[in-house]
Amino acid sequence: MPNTLIVYSSVDGHTKRICDKIEMTISQSDKVDNVSIDDVHNKNLATYDKIIIGASIRYGNYRPSLFQFISDNKKILESKKSAFFSVNIVARKPEKDSPATNPYMKKFLIKSSWEPNYLEVFAGRLDFPNYKFTDKYIIKFIMWITKGPTDTTKTYEFTDWDNVDAFAKKLIS
Repeated sequence: MPNTLIVYSSVDGHTKRICDKIEMTISQSDKVDNVSIDDVHNKNLATYDKIIIGASIRYGNYRPSLFQFISDNKKILESKKSAFFSVNIVARKPEKDSPATNPYMKKFLIKSSWEPNYLEVFAGRLDFPNYKFTDKYIIKFIMWITKGPTDTTKTYEFTDWDNVDAFAKKLIS
């Protein structure tokens, strides 16, 4: 049974939810560990056959710990079957919902200089009621500029869960 590591970098928990869904699918054939990027230092990456990394965007950027993790482990990541997926609200737009067309994926690939075997982009979630005051209104302004939803009393789910499942199935050995 292959041994798979899923690492997530999540600000509000949605990327973790996506990783949990991927784990459910992959665990039918693989032994899976699903951990936060903040806790992955406790894992021996050499013991895994596959490594999957999922990361979200906040204010146009991935968390710095994502790039530090990749830099620290680039050789081992390149020696394994690997995947990376980006979670961002821009991917709600059909013209920006693929690895080839998503601006954050393009920037990620340049900045990390890592070439995973599999790439994917998932639209995220806006959870206005649970954001802190400042985040709520900065994100509302960004949504107004990009013609997205701006009602701060609502939560907007853009993730295509069938696409998440299809991606996970590609990763099964």
